[in-house]
Parts: sequence; C-alpha cells; structure tokens
Amino acid sequence: MEANARSDGLQALTDTIYALSSGAPPAAVALVRISGPNADRALEALAGTLPAPRTAVVARLRSDDEVLDNALIIRFPGPASVTGEDVCELHLHGGRAVVAAVLTALGGVAGLRAAQPGEFTRRAFDNGRIDLAEAEGLADLLEAETQSQRRAAIALAGGALSRLVEAAQARIVGFAAEVEAALDFADEDDVSPLPADFAARLAALRAELGGWLARPPAERLRDGIRVVIAGPPNAGKSSLLNALIGRDAAIISAIPGTTRDLIEAPVALGGAPFLLIDTAGLRDSHDAIEAIGVDRARASLAAADLVIWLGDQGEAPAGAILVHAKADLGPPAGAAGHSVSATTGEGLDSLERLLIERSVALLPRDGDVALNARHRAALQVALEGLEEAEAASDLLISAEALRRARAALDRITGKSGVEDMLDALFGRFCIGK
Repeated sequence: MEANARSDGLQALTDTIYALSSGAPPAAVALVRISGPNADRALEALAGTLPAPRTAVVARLRSDDEVLDNALIIRFPGPASVTGEDVCELHLHGGRAVVAAVLTALGGVAGLRAAQPGEFTRRAFDNGRIDLAEAEGLADLLEAETQSQRRAAIALAGGALSRLVEAAQARIVGFAAEVEAALDFADEDDVSPLPADFAARLAALRAELGGWLARPPAERLRDGIRVVIAGPPNAGKSSLLNALIGRDAAIISAIPGTTRDLIEAPVALGGAPFLLIDTAGLRDSHDAIEAIGVDRARASLAAADLVIWLGDQGEAPAGAILVHAKADLGPPAGAAGHSVSATTGEGLDSLERLLIERSVALLPRDGDVALNARHRAALQVALEGLEEAEAASDLLISAEALRRARAALDRITGKSGVEDMLDALFGRFCIGK
C-alpha cells in the first residue's frame, strides 16, 4: 500500500528514493545514491549481487539483459548510513548516456521513486543523523562562494553550534535540578536551599549567551558586507564601483545625475564577501525621478556596514572611508584619505586592503560560529528565560523560566517547534542532497 503524502510535500520515509548525488554530467565519475528499505533489492536487481557492507566492489550493471556500465558499488546498511536508512551507492562512469540509463533502470524497479530536492538530507535529519543546525550548515556550504563563507559553513555543518547549545542546555538542566530539589525538599533538614553561587553561575551563562548574540551575524557573511559608495554627482562613484569589481556594472557619464537608482554588485576581496552599492549623487533636485534616487541613496547610507565617501570631508558620515576618486586628474581640492584612479588603477590596491582590514571586525572570525536570524531569535528567548529565572523570587517561576530557556535552545537544533521552517530549509538543497 502506497504511503500517504506528508503534509510537508515529501513522501513517507517508507519509500525508497534515488538520485544523482554528484554534479551534472559529463564528469569523470557520477554518484547515484539509493536510500530506503528497498535499496538492497534495487542494487541486486542491477548488479546481480550484494557486496559485504562498506566494501567497494566492481560490478557490471544490467537492465533487461543490457549492460549499462561497469561500476563501483557500495552498501551502507542503516542506521549507520548518511540518511540513517539502508543506502547503496553506484559510482558510475560520468557520461550523460550512462547516468541517464542507470536512472531509467532504477525508475523501473518496483518500490523506487526519484528523490525530491533536499530529501536525502531531510531523512538524515528525521532519523537523527544530523540536527537542524548541521543541516543549515550543509545548505550554506552548498551555496558558499568565498573562503569565509566556506569556513563558517563547515563549522556549522560539523556541529560547532550544536555542541555549544548542548553544553548550555546541560548547564540549564543542572540549574533546573537545583530549583526542583529546593521546591520538593525545602522542608527537609538534609536538603539545603539553592546554592550560594546559583545566581552567579546563572549570570555567567547569561553573559555567555549574550556574547553569542553580539557576534557578527551570518547574514552579513552570506549576503556580503554592504559597502555604499556615496557622494555628490560626478565624483567618480560609478567608475570606482566598476574598477573594484572588474567589470562595467554601472553606466559612466559626464552628465550629472546619470545614476538614479541603487546598483548592487557582489565581489569577493581577500576571501571575504562584499556587496558594493553605487548610489545617486547626493544633491537637491527638482527632477522627481532623480529625487527618488537621492532618497534611496540616503536610505542605503543608513543601512550600510561601510561607506566610501567621495565628497567633502565635512559632509562625510561618521566612520566613512574618505576617497578622492580622480587621482589621474590631479590632487583633491581638500583633504582626502585615499587617492585612487579608476582609469590608471592608482590606489585601488590600498583601498581594497583597507576594505579587507575593515571586514575583520564585521564578519565572524575563523572558528567562530556564525549565527543566523533564527539562531539569534531562539537565543534571545533563552536569554530572557535565564534573566527571569535569576530575578524571580518564586522558585516556581524560576523553574518555568528555565524550562522555556531550554525549549528555546531546542529550536536551534530542531528538537522542538521547527516544523514551520523545514520545507524552506530543505528546499534549498539540490535533488541529490
């Protein structure tokens, strides 16, 4: 009997799924993975044999007496597999025709169906092979484009955040046990009230969680440090943007007011992600369209992580990097921190180095866990629970506050209350993941 479809759109875990789990062919080797209760039967149908677990064997794959490929096959009986189910892998020659023929043959095996995006990883999560934070790290790793993104994703996928959460939860459980003991046995002579250092230890954990929240957010690492290039019209903003990213993303013209909307261009500098934003020249304008562009430029300045200012020093936003962008035309009329030329390349290297230096304080450090908005929201709830537990004079209130704090941390690793966001997460994965 066919399993009913799950409410999240994925089939029940009793199905056996298959997919190409490596890059699109052609390639030297293609990996096809099968997961589910019928994985061994599917492998035997194609290879005519079942190798010993975790032993790579060369086998001739057949379908309807036709040879499909000479492949390397491996079995991983569950639960000690990547998904927690029986898993079989077919390591094929990576030509398009070979991969297509094997996938077609698998589709003809009774009880098998093609996997949906993220379904292998979803099964690993549902079967306890990974937790939600590790799954998020894997999703980030698949999308990583810079070295800093890759390092942060590997740390998250490797369980760095999960270990921190587990350690914090263990301490909260200890606090809760002490409160429960005080509640249950406070009238007995051999049980003391809360230890004298209880509040201090609770405050120490609060400070630790507060330190986590103070770290640079993962969104900045994922989307890039927002660097807004701003100043008056015709200061060289668009030319500087094009020079920094190495391509013509912005239109360059001697006509003031050419740039009327934000032009965003991602770029990696020194392994760090940046989002450079060219803006309309800041001035009073009677042109309705240009005025909208100026308003957007000012709003972008307010949301910037860094500002490159190409105008008068006295009008620069606080902390802005002062730049004279037309060094090839002569020295600046007033003081400027950096002289660069998009035409000759003068000063561009030093400006890039300065941006990289500034990025150190804005991005998570290597080895630190980068927390996304979901993590921070859960941590904030946990922190509030600890604050209430410390301040409460009623032990019953303290006990309930500690329970809420522990439940909030459970949301980070997916142990409770995360069903509403699982589809969105696993939908980020490709078919073979």
